[in-house]
Amino acid sequence: MQTVIDNVAAVILAAGMGTRMKSSKAKVLHKIIGRPMVTYVAETARKVVGNNIVLVIGNQADKVKRVVSEETDVIFAIQEKQHGTGHAVLCAQLCIPEYTDQIVILCGDVPLITPYTIIQLIDDHINAMRDISILAVEIDKPKGYGRILLDENRNVTRIIEETDATEEQKAIKLINTGIYCVKKDYLFDSLKKIKSDNVQGELYLTDIIGIGYKEGKNVGVLVGRDIEEFIGVNNREDLKKIEIIMHKRLYKAQGKTT
Repeated sequence: MQTVIDNVAAVILAAGMGTRMKSSKAKVLHKIIGRPMVTYVAETARKVVGNNIVLVIGNQADKVKRVVSEETDVIFAIQEKQHGTGHAVLCAQLCIPEYTDQIVILCGDVPLITPYTIIQLIDDHINAMRDISILAVEIDKPKGYGRILLDENRNVTRIIEETDATEEQKAIKLINTGIYCVKKDYLFDSLKKIKSDNVQGELYLTDIIGIGYKEGKNVGVLVGRDIEEFIGVNNREDLKKIEIIMHKRLYKAQGKTT
């Protein structure tokens, strides 16, 4: 696998409020082993796409911009009001280099994702000639996550959020990690078609999946193997869990045992 892919850009979503952290600090600035969590995501993205990184910020935008700029060089896009993940990606559109063909979408609060897994997703997406590829994982307790719905031929039909899911859909163990690879042109074409007719009244990025399926686009899924990579930070307990895993990674990289 190659390590830097020139025609791919990364959009990192980092504009959210993070109210469950019960802190005045922006969620993505909470530290893991002394570093803001979002900088781990940016560093990982850089190893894959080089300088083609757009960080979407909103909550405490000036502070996030200042802190992140001290560690890494990214392009900042502002989401003035949080109207959902679909709206956040739209805010990044004008910042993406023209020569980009594919967009990888990452989450600023999922700091354990590795370059290897992102490259796997991109390679799988391009080799299968897909319009949209979702990075998914199977877990025994999927509560709180968006479920991936498949048709009888195992084609991805849509992603349903927990708040909008039926009891039968909530039993599905294949969940969305919030990480995607999408053809740039199709991404922004489909984002213009999504609507906020859901419980949260937001523009869900996940709705591009259902739109793509209905339009006959090639929509597929790559199932990740390491569940730990996709742990997101929603509260302080998650933060502690991730820090333990990060320490283990460092020990392993140094040839030590815990």
